[in-house]
Amino acid sequence: MSFDGLWFGQVAMAALMNVAFAFAVGSALLGAWLARDAQAKVSPARPAWARAQRAMLTATVVLVLADLGWLLYQAASMSGVTLPAAIGVVPTVLTQTHVGRGWAIAFAGALLLLGTAMTSQTGTLRNALLWVAVIVVSVGKASLGHAADAGPASAAIVMQTLHVLVTAVWGGLAMAAGLSVLPALGTSTARGMLIRTATQVSNVSVVAVVLVLISGLFNAVRGSGGSFEAIELSTWGHVLTLKLTLVALALVLGGLNRFSALPRLRRTASTMDAHTFVNVLYLEALAMIGVFVAAAALSHSVPAFAALG
Repeated sequence: MSFDGLWFGQVAMAALMNVAFAFAVGSALLGAWLARDAQAKVSPARPAWARAQRAMLTATVVLVLADLGWLLYQAASMSGVTLPAAIGVVPTVLTQTHVGRGWAIAFAGALLLLGTAMTSQTGTLRNALLWVAVIVVSVGKASLGHAADAGPASAAIVMQTLHVLVTAVWGGLAMAAGLSVLPALGTSTARGMLIRTATQVSNVSVVAVVLVLISGLFNAVRGSGGSFEAIELSTWGHVLTLKLTLVALALVLGGLNRFSALPRLRRTASTMDAHTFVNVLYLEALAMIGVFVAAAALSHSVPAFAALG
């Protein structure tokens, strides 16, 4: 593994893919929760719902573009040619490598996700297509990493798919709610909707976090070969340690909101407590962005067990 410009380009594109996918998932959930209240044009929920719709569309466009950028860097890295020359290698990568097939699955899901984000219609069919797209992207992204070494129908792929999906739910809710949607519910007339949406964000995040920890533990044990020494001595292990530190920070911030800020907001419904919840969620969102960047670097590093033989 060489830490050159191509490696950094791959990691940057992968990090952008991670963040954009999670932002799209979080925005989709928030938009669904706010949709009914936002039907009336004078509803205080409408600005927040509109932000969720715009955020989802923007995130899916970024996801599609980042997918294309990542493929170009991957082709250059695999073939040893320059970035412009890699364009001619792309068809070979797509048709003759498991990375290309995994990318095609993820890209098809991203295009379907973009299509659902572009439609103004709501309903069962649109929601079903949206979540089919999310699952397809998760499967494709899982097939791009080290889990694919175990085979396309392996437990490693299943656990990595679950990890990608639930991390996108947890991180996506934090980012979309903290950076975009919940600040639009800052008025006193929207306080009830803010409390209800904040409760939904907290409850769904708890379930996602439990699944993140279970699937993450499986991946950590597999990547390290069950050896703490491998984690301690390898670059992969150092990146994993950074990722776990950021996850711990996000957990602490999420815990502060769930067990302190949210109960107080429910009791008082005050502007100060509403701002406290949103501000802590904002910090959690920044921590999750760091988690997604670390995850991108981790997926492009040699696993600890392989690096140490």
